Amino acid sequence: MMEFHYHPLSLDCQKVCLVMEEKNTKYIPHLVNPFKARNLDAEFFRQSPNGRIPVLVTADQVFCDSLTMIRHLDKIGKPLGDKRVDQSKVQEWLEKIDSWDSKLFTLNHCPSGHALHFYSKFKRQVVITRLVENPDLAEKYHNKLQTMHAMEEMLKDQEALASNTNELISLLNDAEKQLTDTEFLAGAQFSVADCAFIPVLARIEVLKLDKEYFRKRPRLIYYFEQMKERPSYKTVIGPYSTIFGNMKILLPSICNMSIRRLLHKY
Repeated sequence: MMEFHYHPLSLDCQKVCLVMEEKNTKYIPHLVNPFKARNLDAEFFRQSPNGRIPVLVTADQVFCDSLTMIRHLDKIGKPLGDKRVDQSKVQEWLEKIDSWDSKLFTLNHCPSGHALHFYSKFKRQVVITRLVENPDLAEKYHNKLQTMHAMEEMLKDQEALASNTNELISLLNDAEKQLTDTEFLAGAQFSVADCAFIPVLARIEVLKLDKEYFRKRPRLIYYFEQMKERPSYKTVIGPYSTIFGNMKILLPSICNMSIRRLLHKY
């Protein structure tokens, strides 16, 4: 049976979880909490380049990016939507959604800059500690530090942030136009393109940016409301679709980080 390493608040994990729920895929779940820096533990790091989640482990392959996972899962049995969707359009949407940097957008709109700074310092110290403990993984941990630094620099780069926003607006405009002609992103039936897109809309909503990004897009609003009624949404995203739902997970993690920093237990 497949094993899936994930966290419920990760947008990329949500994409894959929706696919598995819609296709009734059987798998063994493994929670990896990045807010406690568990994705930086050596055991996980050996599986995942750069310590990224999600990770999908099959009998003969390890998948470490959500786009490849979605494509692999959709090939098992009949693809979602089957002949009632344009499969070439499905792939176009998957690539378009995947190319937008959701992490940069999320961090840029994080409600508390102080908390983000605190978390970044904690993660950096964990990486340094793991690097010393696991010299065979030194190169991977060095690469992780570089990736973290690059993201911090991008968050200071107004041009990069504006480009990220424009990419999202373009994505939403394309979706609004498509949903004027079809009920779903790739045709008359729900497909993995919708699985990849729904978490984007949910992230905008949980960051309280829905009025800004949805108000001039009536088809998108209607589509999202319909998607919220799907059992897969209620299972994967529903419990975490509010700040309260997010904080039920984040508060224990913040406490864990604080205690570990206080005791220098990284």
